[in-house]
Amino acid sequence: MSWRSHHEQNRASWNAVTPAHNRHKGDQAAFLRGGGSTLFPEEKSLLGPLPGLRIAHVQCNCGQDTLSLAAGGATVTGVDISDAAIAFAQKLSADSGIPARFVRSDVLDWLATTDERFDVVFASYGAFGWIADLDTLTAGIRRVLDPGGRLVYVEFHPIAFMFDRALQPVDVYASGGEPIVEPGVSDYVQAAGPGLLHGADDAKIDDTPFENPHVAHAYAWGIADVVGAVLRSGLRLTRLTEIEHSNGWKPYDAMVPLPGRRWTLPPGKLRFPLMYTLEAERSEPASRTP
Repeated sequence: MSWRSHHEQNRASWNAVTPAHNRHKGDQAAFLRGGGSTLFPEEKSLLGPLPGLRIAHVQCNCGQDTLSLAAGGATVTGVDISDAAIAFAQKLSADSGIPARFVRSDVLDWLATTDERFDVVFASYGAFGWIADLDTLTAGIRRVLDPGGRLVYVEFHPIAFMFDRALQPVDVYASGGEPIVEPGVSDYVQAAGPGLLHGADDAKIDDTPFENPHVAHAYAWGIADVVGAVLRSGLRLTRLTEIEHSNGWKPYDAMVPLPGRRWTLPPGKLRFPLMYTLEAERSEPASRTP
């Protein structure tokens, strides 16, 4: 089965789960209108000053981060494969009064065909793990960046997925590009509890069970897989960091909370990175062809 078929199955799975995710988050439009932001400090630090930036937010999901970027002064285009997510994002933009453009497309197709050019391509938290072809992805990112433009990526570390909640090893570090068939995209917002409730006054976890009727295909890319694809695309790697806390996600029972919806492992436990950040630059003149 081709990567396109896998991506389309993922599209159906994301369409099914999107209403389940948003049922927990309360009045997100009011939260954003009131100056709320869903961005963590890592993203803000990497992106730097937002006013005047042209940002492509790939795999934007329901647009909460996209609109947080736009509220900071950037001109933002959000792209996602899910029809339900883009429809929600467009309504959230209208209801919050924060302008942004949203495109329903497989990100590989959009990056290969759009005539738009950007200062930044941004992605975060569970993004590239749904993409079957990293070389096509990074070549497309390079294509849409103007000279000096940057890829900014914040992601959970692949090591974090090797262990179960009791910190027992259960999985491989990387899958070598082979798809991992999952029962369907889960209601991970419900599972995360307050970690992914961004601050709306009426946000509250709904305990109603959700079962996704559509399977999904994920990819366990290692750090070398991502960095290798970035370098092969012609982008210049300028920063790579590893971080020993996780934002919005508590993967293990033994973790202790940090301020700002973050968690880390307690002293005396095994220590390893839970997130990483990557920045790369298009340093040569841009071409209008791939």
